[in-house]
Amino acid sequence: MDTAVRTDGRTEAVDRTTLALGVGDVGLVTGLLVYGQLSHEANPLAQPLATLETIAPFVIGWLVVAALAGLYTRSAAAAPFRAARLTAVVWLGAANVGLLLRQGLFGDSAIWPFPLVITGFGFLLLVGWRVGYATVVGRSGTA
Repeated sequence: MDTAVRTDGRTEAVDRTTLALGVGDVGLVTGLLVYGQLSHEANPLAQPLATLETIAPFVIGWLVVAALAGLYTRSAAAAPFRAARLTAVVWLGAANVGLLLRQGLFGDSAIWPFPLVITGFGFLLLVGWRVGYATVVGRSGTA
């Protein structure tokens, strides 16, 4: 007996391009946080554990929220508007998860502008990267 199965696009297999996109996302989040440490005269190489404790909550938050939202499907990266919308929602959720993990599990607190700075600059960086990627992929037709 044959039956039709409807899928919503979230079941698409992860391919090499999607994996590279995920590595780029995590690299940008990591780079943003390391840049922040350097701007506050902290040396990430001299204090690798402190650097890891700074990066881990936000990368965990990003990966969890991105997986739940379906950010790493091929269709999520194919159109600039969809990429912008989905990335914005994912980052706003991931930044909050990261801030909660940082405060709760890692016991690290920050002065009040930090949540605004990490959310704002992360938003600009990740949405810009994803829209740029979707624009290039959309023009070349390789999505």
